[in-house]
Amino acid sequence: MSAPFSPQEIASEGIKPEEYEEIVKRLGRHPNKAELGMFGVMWSEHCCYKNSRPLLKQFPTTGDRILVGPGENAGVVDLGDGLRLAFKIESHNHPSAVEPFQGAATGVGGILRDIFTMGARPIAILNSLRFGDLEDPRNRRIFAGVVEGISHYGNCVGVPTVGGEVYFDPAYTGNPLVNAMALGLMETGEIVKSGAKGLGNPVLYVGSTTGRDGMGGASFASAELTDKSMDDRPAVQVGDPFLEKSLIEACLEAFQTGAVVAAQDMGAAGITCSTSEMAAKGGVGIELDLDKIPVRETGMVPYEYLLSESQERMLFVAESGREGELIEIFERWGLHAVVAGTVIEEPIVRILFKGEIAAEIPATALADNTPIYHRELLSEPPEYVRKAREWDDKTLPVPESPQDIFRKLLDTPSIASKRWVYRQYDHQVQNNTVIFPGGADAAVIRVREKDRDPGNFKKGVAAVTDCNSLYVYLDPYHGAKLAVAEAARNLSCVGADPIAVTDNLNFGSPENSVGYWQLATACQGIAEACREFNTPVTGGNVSLYNETVDASGNPRSIYPTPVIGMVGAIEDITKVRGQAWQESGDVIYLLGCHRPTLGGSLYLSAIHGIVAGKPPELDIELEKQVQAACREGIRSGLVKSAHDSAEGGLAVALAECCIAGSIGAEVELSWNREDRPDTRLFGESAGCILVSVSPENQGDWEKFLSDRLGENWRRIGRVTERNGNLTISEVSGRKWIDASVAEMTATWSGAIERRLH
Repeated sequence: MSAPFSPQEIASEGIKPEEYEEIVKRLGRHPNKAELGMFGVMWSEHCCYKNSRPLLKQFPTTGDRILVGPGENAGVVDLGDGLRLAFKIESHNHPSAVEPFQGAATGVGGILRDIFTMGARPIAILNSLRFGDLEDPRNRRIFAGVVEGISHYGNCVGVPTVGGEVYFDPAYTGNPLVNAMALGLMETGEIVKSGAKGLGNPVLYVGSTTGRDGMGGASFASAELTDKSMDDRPAVQVGDPFLEKSLIEACLEAFQTGAVVAAQDMGAAGITCSTSEMAAKGGVGIELDLDKIPVRETGMVPYEYLLSESQERMLFVAESGREGELIEIFERWGLHAVVAGTVIEEPIVRILFKGEIAAEIPATALADNTPIYHRELLSEPPEYVRKAREWDDKTLPVPESPQDIFRKLLDTPSIASKRWVYRQYDHQVQNNTVIFPGGADAAVIRVREKDRDPGNFKKGVAAVTDCNSLYVYLDPYHGAKLAVAEAARNLSCVGADPIAVTDNLNFGSPENSVGYWQLATACQGIAEACREFNTPVTGGNVSLYNETVDASGNPRSIYPTPVIGMVGAIEDITKVRGQAWQESGDVIYLLGCHRPTLGGSLYLSAIHGIVAGKPPELDIELEKQVQAACREGIRSGLVKSAHDSAEGGLAVALAECCIAGSIGAEVELSWNREDRPDTRLFGESAGCILVSVSPENQGDWEKFLSDRLGENWRRIGRVTERNGNLTISEVSGRKWIDASVAEMTATWSGAIERRLH
């Protein structure tokens, strides 16, 4: 029998010819239209990780604190004292490119559902965002729309957006990255899993209605963006945060009854994904009747039901006979809840429509036994990397006025204040935010339960999202390791113990040899670094095919951007520290071995337009020692502020400490005769942390540093008067930077607004 679909129809579902042949082999027949669509979304990279799954297997996923690792809606870690934290990160890149507001808003909604599906109450949101140059009107529109979408959904649903990162680079023009991370505190005694159980148990559809919005969103997320992508607006979902708030409360109340056997968010691939994954994980089957599904549109056919990604929907398996009490809970919250199916013995997904079988597919064929591609890895780095490594800073003119460069860097959007962004977020709702955005290197949230006295309970959790994509582009292996190290360092700067990771791997096409090399080598770096820092990976998201087409019709990829979301445990939130200098006279120290390089630096790319060189070297053992010393210094009360030296180098890090505290500083740096001033001031290095200490504790602190770090620390200056100046000089006395706090603040705080208006 000939195929009932043309090659173009098969390709439009994201299915390759050889994959279609495999589908026919699995079914023993040709699929119908609905089944073809089901395979299309479930065999997309977004759902089955067919190019990345072999690479993800090398990640460490177990540890003393890990309660739930990869494979569930979210990871769960043990915070001690009976507290368990669910957390995860996911992307909504392509939807945000074509419909910034809804794309970003529904990205927030989706990650929140991953959290409360586990039985956890969402307590915080972070995000990692990348945009093109703000000089481009289209990039400005995307940027403004994404921020508005994040703030709208998070603010309305009542979960604080407490931190994250925002970068701008021409590499992200037309293909922004919108990665949302959420944290939640478990409220149920048992962690709610997604595997269906119990033959004959009813399957409940709960939440909102199903419409045609979000059609084929998983396939859309697994293809390059082109000029025609704007025609795919129906693939972008539409969210309702107020309905999601009701869904949170209804789900948590339902889980407390013990009548819910399993739960699954209807995220990517909607009904198709939730039915097939629940069945496959439980080793059973699910029969679902589409006639029972509440709809918001008329005339829908099985293909549309099954591929819709309408938001705020869930699928439950309930204990037989107890479905009525669950339905009552959801109806009381103004939500739909209907028995739409049954758990069956035969391990298939059987979809009924108007009394007939609309689709019937083995569950594992959709969810587990999917195509896997083992691609050949380049035997040596690609040409662009080899060429970049040949770059030498001797080809760069030595700047006559570092002070002018300093001002330009503070005015660079990637470095400048993100206040325009985070002032739109309600970061205080729930009243658990310990440090407001921009005040520290990591977000800090108080964790508390209803039956505990908040006055006597001091536990907290810190969280960050980190990745320097320039480093990863120039050296994916070392750049990815540096991302893990920076995430752990930022947690250490507030006094938190790094404990676990969720990652969002944003890359170009794996079908391109260079793209696959970037992905594979970055994964190797993440795996090794996570083992070194004892931060297992509990899950995450892979977003590939982040490519657009240039004016000549050639694909143009983003910088490889493996975002690391990391969480840390805090025993006493009263002892956490921010980055601001505290008092005049405090002594400033630089922890770590300061070996700055201009390779891969923001100074090199932003000031000179050059992306080249090698990223900073990472000495992991020294990095761990520096971080441990910082954490111990904070907990002992000796360290009054801590801030890592990152993009923009030491000069920018010092400025950020001054601006945050509205207080000046005098800094004196050792200088070798052959040192370039721009390298010393704006070059970047790994494993360096700025701290301040009271002068009366100077002796104890320096003895502590000598014992812990040997010679890998320096006393470099002191804090001066309020609203004073930042001065950076050589030991010889030559002054390189002399800027008032007011001047630095004005430049730094208004950079983004000046470009938007």
